[in-house]
Amino acid sequence: MSNNMKRALDNIEFESSSMKHILLTVTSLLDLPNEMLFFIYHYLSTTDILRAFHTPSNCELRLHRLSYDHFKNIKLDGLTNEEFVYISTLFSDHEYPLRPQSLTLSNKHDQLLNLKCFSLKSSYPFQRYDRIVLLLRRMSNVEKLTLNISVYDRNRVIDVIDGTYVQHDILDYMPQLRSFIFYICTYVEPAALSYKLSSEDIQQTLTNIGLQHVTSMINDCDGVVNYVHGVRAACSIFSLPFKFDYLRDIGNNFPNIVFSYVTCLVIQDIIPFEHEFFMRIARSFPLLKHLCIRNSESQKLDSLMTFSSDNCQLHSIIEYPHLTILDIKFSHRDYVEQFLNETKTIVPCLTEFEVSFVDELEAVTKDFTRQETRRNCAKVKKITSIDPMIHSEDFCLYFPSLYK
Repeated sequence: MSNNMKRALDNIEFESSSMKHILLTVTSLLDLPNEMLFFIYHYLSTTDILRAFHTPSNCELRLHRLSYDHFKNIKLDGLTNEEFVYISTLFSDHEYPLRPQSLTLSNKHDQLLNLKCFSLKSSYPFQRYDRIVLLLRRMSNVEKLTLNISVYDRNRVIDVIDGTYVQHDILDYMPQLRSFIFYICTYVEPAALSYKLSSEDIQQTLTNIGLQHVTSMINDCDGVVNYVHGVRAACSIFSLPFKFDYLRDIGNNFPNIVFSYVTCLVIQDIIPFEHEFFMRIARSFPLLKHLCIRNSESQKLDSLMTFSSDNCQLHSIIEYPHLTILDIKFSHRDYVEQFLNETKTIVPCLTEFEVSFVDELEAVTKDFTRQETRRNCAKVKKITSIDPMIHSEDFCLYFPSLYK
């Protein structure tokens, strides 16, 4: 807090009976009523308040809830470069991004002109791509730009963001740019797909603007577009090598490259994920630690041999040597089988497991007696399900690490 702010607070007159009562009883900020905290907010900068009270990992705390409610709109005017960078890191937080309803930046301030390096990363979709563009256009002296964003607006039809948009919306306004690392995903409604869009179409737009070390992907379900939720398609463009540790909405159709930095992956499609697909995932994501599967379709090829082939090796065994967290709670039971059956997959470091219902786990493990699924469960320390677990003797023996 600056000296001027301190003097302003020191000079406040606390003459009303209510203020006198507060002075007699207050021992910490937590004892102040909301009205008084909002009054203090008036004398603090945006970054002062966020640094002091923004605790998204403990979002139930009263001070965090107040700061969150207070910043439905964040004004970027008047921030120093250091403050602006701090705010942008809150937007980019992997687990708890700051998501105000709106951002305000007037043309009266040009502090963004001094930025040489800027990074914006978010695992949650932005609704207003145009607002991001307006922000980036103010950074005409940026030399290094990193973007990892997804765009989806359910209230209006948007076009797929391809190389042409990147050039016209961003690169034309950054003449000093030397390094551009990016991942841009557009979620498109079926109404926006008035033509047969292909990955090659998008790739050509990137090549046309001189971006050579890039690629693109569109998840296919019928040879044209893959709807990751049945109602939208995920169309992505990104620079190579892919330098982010988080990637979502990979489907059956993804490029045959190695994502050396990715440790957290969300895969999603309306076409089943077969055994061969998971082999490709293991090869392409060698450092994978956290895998989330979203697919409600049964494996067409593998389900025929699910419980009848424990002693008959029909697959090459896949190994995920670093996988510690597996989330299958919004997926078909076949994917529980895929990852727990050691004749299909080996996960030697698996410690956290999320499944929809206990009966799915019971079915795959044959009431916690099946040998082929025992080894992959041995190190699991945490199981999450919608319904409660019944800690039977067989269950306890099957998951010994739960009780250490």
